[in-house]
Amino acid sequence: MNASTRLEQLGLALPELVAPLASYVPAVRTGNLVYTSGQLPMAEGKLAGTGKVATEVSPEDAKALARLCALNALAAVNSLVGIDAVTRVVKVVGFVASAPGFNGQPGVVNGASELLGEVFGDQGAHARSAVGVSELPLDAPVEVELIVEVGQRS
Repeated sequence: MNASTRLEQLGLALPELVAPLASYVPAVRTGNLVYTSGQLPMAEGKLAGTGKVATEVSPEDAKALARLCALNALAAVNSLVGIDAVTRVVKVVGFVASAPGFNGQPGVVNGASELLGEVFGDQGAHARSAVGVSELPLDAPVEVELIVEVGQRS
């Protein structure tokens, strides 16, 4: 089953591509790899949440926002090569704007990882980093970037 069919079965649609906030592109392909820029939890052109995780944003809400970030990253991949070209998710990097003392970053970034598993099955299993940071752009609670492998160029 391809990724677009699986997204439909999950009741999900890829959002519109989020316009870059600065001088970069949403995704770049080199060889058989696509690297996305860090994606914020944007929905309908607006940040879906702001603040530090564990004070202004609960870890559970941040996990849902990480899932949204992953959907935005998939939209960036889709805009470049088409979502069905993905053969494997290679790596996920998640950044969590963390309140002092919060160390649950892996649980937050699971929102992205679990979505990728739902969409790609075994091919969604990936290497990962979950990093706590003091600030993210626009006061976002979470940011996610992906590296995916895609089929050969035709």
